[in-house]
Amino acid sequence: MNDHRLFTALDLAGTFAFAISGAVAARDRGLDWFGVPVIAFTVACGGGVVRDLCIGAVPPAGLTDWRYLAVAMVAALMTIAATRLVVRLAHPVILFDSIGLGLFAVTGAQKAMIFGHNAEVAVLLGVVTAVGGGMVRDVLLNRVPVILQREIYASAALVGATIEVFGERIGWMSSARTWTALGACFALRYLSLRYKWHLPRSSVPEDNGPN
Repeated sequence: MNDHRLFTALDLAGTFAFAISGAVAARDRGLDWFGVPVIAFTVACGGGVVRDLCIGAVPPAGLTDWRYLAVAMVAALMTIAATRLVVRLAHPVILFDSIGLGLFAVTGAQKAMIFGHNAEVAVLLGVVTAVGGGMVRDVLLNRVPVILQREIYASAALVGATIEVFGERIGWMSSARTWTALGACFALRYLSLRYKWHLPRSSVPEDNGPN
């Protein structure tokens, strides 16, 4: 019961964080008061919907549990009504996107394990849950998805999901492994942005012309 409550609390917290991220990005793109909530909800629940469809948890919780819609709408309305408060946060999209990434990497892996899937599937779906909403946001806002750029994004989610899954396999206490996994994912993502860490880029051979 306690594990279930922790999962639900983390999932809703991730929904709120990603909804703020989506709403701020939509606001910065000049979307209207309808567009901002739409993007907020899509970002907040997109990855979770894909995860639930993959593991057979249908209909997806993001579409049937009113709490997910309510949390996303509250986040969107806060962004619209309290713009100055949101702007005061340093780099709000980066901050909330990093928080949501860690939360969803952990809860995505947890839910896959709850439904009886193996470690590999749980890690993969943890990553999908974490990056899915951000990809949808970037596509809808006509931006190159972050996951396709050099930024440490999916790899941070991979670290968090891996700690959660293999911590569970070796019997690590649930609360300790969950917060460790969440913190590792958030720290790697946030620090990589702060200090401009990037993944190496594949080199393109120079064309020296015909010999």
